Amino acid sequence: MSEIVLVRHGETAWSATGRHTSVTDLPLTSTGEDQARSLKAKLRGRHFAAVWTSPRLRAQRTAELAGLRVTGVDEDLAEWAYGGYEGITTAEIWEGRPDWDLWRDGCPGGESPEEVGARADRVLAAALPLLADGDVALVGHGHCLRVCAARWIGLPPSGGGRLRLDTSTVSVLGFERSRQVLLKWNS
Repeated sequence: MSEIVLVRHGETAWSATGRHTSVTDLPLTSTGEDQARSLKAKLRGRHFAAVWTSPRLRAQRTAELAGLRVTGVDEDLAEWAYGGYEGITTAEIWEGRPDWDLWRDGCPGGESPEEVGARADRVLAAALPLLADGDVALVGHGHCLRVCAARWIGLPPSGGGRLRLDTSTVSVLGFERSRQVLLKWNS
């Protein structure tokens, strides 16, 4: 059976420094562009029934440089809305709120884990029937794609907190004996 291929965008200036980046539309760094080009080899030979990206330019540029033909832009693939934590690091957040955990608490003025989980569920539900025609690529962001993976394997959105996902990586969601599983992670 076909698979859902998760592609995290290449490096940006903020991802390189650990800054939470959702609505701020940063370009890829030169390293990020090189990373995105290197994805071509990992994606070669796949037949994609659909390639969906986040509306953010960093995801769309990654898809382009990886040689993917985008068939749709989906707001549900946007990164977790960080609200008041946009542009700052976890260490900076902990200075004022040492017990904060994104996966439990969400973000003030942004999204809760459950809200991101609902978006992930919609994306996965839309992708599932397309697997009859080929693979589906989802090009997006670290936290949102981690939630997609957690939801795919039946975990709550907070389960994504146990799945590290580096920039410009490929992960694969699929099946083992009809059970939804992670086939490849952070490759």
